Amino acid sequence: MKEKSLVRKIYLESTIKKVEKKIKLLGIHCKYDVIDLLNYRLLTCLFIFLFLLILHENGYILAPLSVLIIHFLSEYIILDLPIKKRTKKLEEEAIFFFEVLSLTLESGRNLNLALSMTSKNIDSELSLEFQKSLQEMHLGKSFPEAMNDMKERIPSDTINNALLNIVQASVFGNNIGESLNNQLDFLRDKRLLEVKSEIGKLPTKISIISVVFFIPIILLVILAPVLVDFILK
Repeated sequence: MKEKSLVRKIYLESTIKKVEKKIKLLGIHCKYDVIDLLNYRLLTCLFIFLFLLILHENGYILAPLSVLIIHFLSEYIILDLPIKKRTKKLEEEAIFFFEVLSLTLESGRNLNLALSMTSKNIDSELSLEFQKSLQEMHLGKSFPEAMNDMKERIPSDTINNALLNIVQASVFGNNIGESLNNQLDFLRDKRLLEVKSEIGKLPTKISIISVVFFIPIILLVILAPVLVDFILK
């Protein structure tokens, strides 16, 4: 408790909440503790700062620069980068999940039963998130509360909009299937645009590869006779 109190005195409450929010976005399998994570970063920065300051002749310059780089780079590598990868993965899974959910609803099941059947029969990270929310509902949470808590664990705005529409349709008695199909159309269009964007980047990537690898080889082949003559002389 003293250690956690110390960290809370060192860091602003807004910093702790920001890191805690990012940890939640890594999903239910993430075991990071916000206080431990901040402690490790603090100790690592302190150790490197002292190490460079004492042992390197330019330590007074390198030490603070290294600490700043590690401070921001560590958060990007440990939290931000995995969150971006998880966002892409969840959005890819969401299309198939919501398609199956829509078909299950059309077969006459109510929303809770449809979510339960869909999440149990699809092996994906998004299914696990819905299973956790359904378990929370069994423990006493209402459907809107469980979905709102789930939104805090989902880094995708697109999926969160779908959850919001599902909750609103459930609360106000709107047609859930129609709302879900609209979100599916949006997810498919977004995925199609992402694929087109990746295809559009291919010529640039190929050009870079050509410059880095093929052009030096071609130059070497062209200049090889000249180099051989020069060496033999």
